[in-house]
Amino acid sequence: MKDQLQEAVELFEEVIIYGTEHVVKNLDVPIWKDYSPEQIQVLKILSAYGYLSSGQLAEIQGVHKSAISTRLKKLVEKDLVQSEKDPNDQRINRISLTAKGLEVLSVSNAAIYDSIEKLFEDRIDEQELEQFIETFRKLKSILVKRGR
Repeated sequence: MKDQLQEAVELFEEVIIYGTEHVVKNLDVPIWKDYSPEQIQVLKILSAYGYLSSGQLAEIQGVHKSAISTRLKKLVEKDLVQSEKDPNDQRINRISLTAKGLEVLSVSNAAIYDSIEKLFEDRIDEQELEQFIETFRKLKSILVKRGR
């Protein structure tokens, strides 16, 4: 099982690498000219979590807090995220998406979905897709429980 798990991890990493390369090279989405991939990732993370502190965002993205501060400053200036005091701890600023941030993320996600749909069309059948979804739901459940 150890060899299979190692192969699964390596395949997952390769899919992420090649998938990212495909999206970056093959999609001409005007919105991506205005925002970096890291900024779009911040929007995706906030969409998944609701709100986070800048420290939590830095930890999730695996970067220093100064890198997150720069990203957030630009995203606040573009009205894609907002910062507000945590009602339970006034020392903490909570970062969340704005309506405009949700809109930008929606456009980005739609472009990615369309691209992936065209790429996989007639290459993956419904049963394979269902198995993929089931496996990823299970992995997500494990990771979400582990993270809490």
